[in-house]
Amino acid sequence: MPPSELDPPRASYLGTDSGTTPATSTTFLPKAEQDSYDGEQPTKKNWKKRPLVWIIALAALVVVVLAVILPVYFTVIKDKDSSSSSSSSPSGGNGGGNGNGSGGNNDPDTDTNAAVTGGDGSTITLSDGSTFVYENKFGGYWVSDPNDPFNDGAKPNSWTPALNETWTWGKDKAYGVNLGGWFVLEPFISPALFEKYPGAVDEWTLSELMPADELEEHYATFITEKDFAEIAGAGLNYIRLPIPFWAIDKLDEEPFLERTCWKYILQAFEWARKYGLRVNLDLHTIPGSQNGYNHSGKLGQVNFLYGTMGLANAQRAINYIRIITEFISQPEYANLVGIFGFINEALLTQIGRPVLTSWYKEVHDTIREITGIGSGPYISVHDGFEGDMSQWDGFLAGSDRMMLDRHPYTSFSGSTFDDPIATGTGDDAGGVWVDAACNWGTEFATTSRTVGPTYAGEWSNGWNDCGFYLRGVPGSQTFGGDCSVWEDASTWDASMKAGVAAFNAAQMDAFQDFFFWTWKIGEKLDGTVGSPLWSYKLGLENGWILKDPREAAGKCAGLVSFDGEYESWMTGGAGAGTITGSFDPYPPATISGAPALPTELPVYTATGTINTLPGPSVTGTTVDGWFNDDDTVLAPTAIAGCVYPDAWDAIDAAVPTGCGGAAAVAAAGVVVETTPTPI
Repeated sequence: MPPSELDPPRASYLGTDSGTTPATSTTFLPKAEQDSYDGEQPTKKNWKKRPLVWIIALAALVVVVLAVILPVYFTVIKDKDSSSSSSSSPSGGNGGGNGNGSGGNNDPDTDTNAAVTGGDGSTITLSDGSTFVYENKFGGYWVSDPNDPFNDGAKPNSWTPALNETWTWGKDKAYGVNLGGWFVLEPFISPALFEKYPGAVDEWTLSELMPADELEEHYATFITEKDFAEIAGAGLNYIRLPIPFWAIDKLDEEPFLERTCWKYILQAFEWARKYGLRVNLDLHTIPGSQNGYNHSGKLGQVNFLYGTMGLANAQRAINYIRIITEFISQPEYANLVGIFGFINEALLTQIGRPVLTSWYKEVHDTIREITGIGSGPYISVHDGFEGDMSQWDGFLAGSDRMMLDRHPYTSFSGSTFDDPIATGTGDDAGGVWVDAACNWGTEFATTSRTVGPTYAGEWSNGWNDCGFYLRGVPGSQTFGGDCSVWEDASTWDASMKAGVAAFNAAQMDAFQDFFFWTWKIGEKLDGTVGSPLWSYKLGLENGWILKDPREAAGKCAGLVSFDGEYESWMTGGAGAGTITGSFDPYPPATISGAPALPTELPVYTATGTINTLPGPSVTGTTVDGWFNDDDTVLAPTAIAGCVYPDAWDAIDAAVPTGCGGAAAVAAAGVVVETTPTPI
């Protein structure tokens, strides 16, 4: 039997004692410094209503690189005023846009006015003064203009549209990697941190044990600008960037490092823009946990749309989704962030399809009320590890540019993985695992026709479940062989590498649009990479991942791929935003795991301050974090006098009095429209 898909995902065990100890960490930055982010506090304004000064410029840039002339042309038609960026909004809602970047005045004797750009062989100078040579054999070029910091003219390679050109799903292929373990920690991706602090099993417990400055050091060093350059140089064109909700704010009782990672997320946006890489922004954590896995923030229970605090946690989640949408819909980021995955791996089998669908409809409407129909990023939902993909046929038909995100892993199927992958170096390399990967191709093509654009948001070379801390701390593999072999790539012979390479190429061909999990696996304390099957970077360096992802085409013989023709509404055309079909209203009539009806469950009242996300500190421009001036509903906050159960441990918790829907309305009183205030 071919291996089945992942169910459950990476951290598959639940209910483990977390080993929680009293908090010893303190916030690294003083509160005032956290709030300022070393930059001017943004003020809210309506980008869509401000005056425009049209500047038309034509620049032809010629860069001499190692005696090779690299012509890079930018045709400039842009909106700009004294406080705006030169990036233009996308056209047709395809996550790409038709606006063009600026090239400055091109005076070679005036460095402050000349656009900076280069291709293969050019030298990159980093902020600390160090340099490296950009390697890109695929015709890509970087752009970094200090006078035009939101320039969208870069291209990662010759076959991918520049950021200021239209991306068309069904025509353009997403060859991407995840930057997992950077802003949302996982034991197997950053094992040394968890080895150093015994008792830590997730980011919750690690935050209680580890000093805040050490966590910030991880943000500053785990992924660097050179990684972004190498991703573009590897023939890739997209990153999936997992972020936590505590990049915005958190409850006092949640130990996470609040807001600190946001400035590094802004840095990630800047580097992606520089190298022409589009961003799939993935909200990886949800209050209360949407799946109970360690990468949701806390290992244990599902308390999102489940249990006594299920409705309140969903309320908080929508507010975070709204704040993120407001930020990435601004013209400075509209070309860059092509996809917003607003929830990762919600456990459909526990929460229930009707309840999740009603919430997905509510989120869709919330996002599109901000962006408008046909504008803003594509939005995606995970398939919930649904075994029967026909259950997704017609999902929210008539929605505006919703995508289906699938995570086709074999690693967590519970198999003993008896079939070998090291089966030779010729056409037989990879054994049964090649066919198992190719079998996914039919499902991906089918859901692209029946649901809309479908992509593999996570997948790996992990044909088995071997990997240091892969199944959590301490973890326990089900692989029937010797895991130590697969946890040390230095021991692999040619047959092993050929088998992994064949499995990798088959998955690329089957998925068509993909994001490998993950770009980089950190070293253990002993200096080795303990989960080499999961590192794209290591695979590139050692030959079991293709240097050019296009070469995977045809690996799956006879594969009938999706023809690229979507129904009009699926890509923001006619019918988009007119959802039809049968689905439950929101809030749902029942919440599983809760001892009362939703009308009696605790909720929050909409009287709180909206914590907007500040933009980068850039001279001459202000990004205020808020796209739509008409979005003035206040943030959810606690009802005075309500004693809420633990938001992360509330399954079957007693329902408190004075905390239900009627109390929330009474607490809100008459809601006055108020300008959101950054903190």
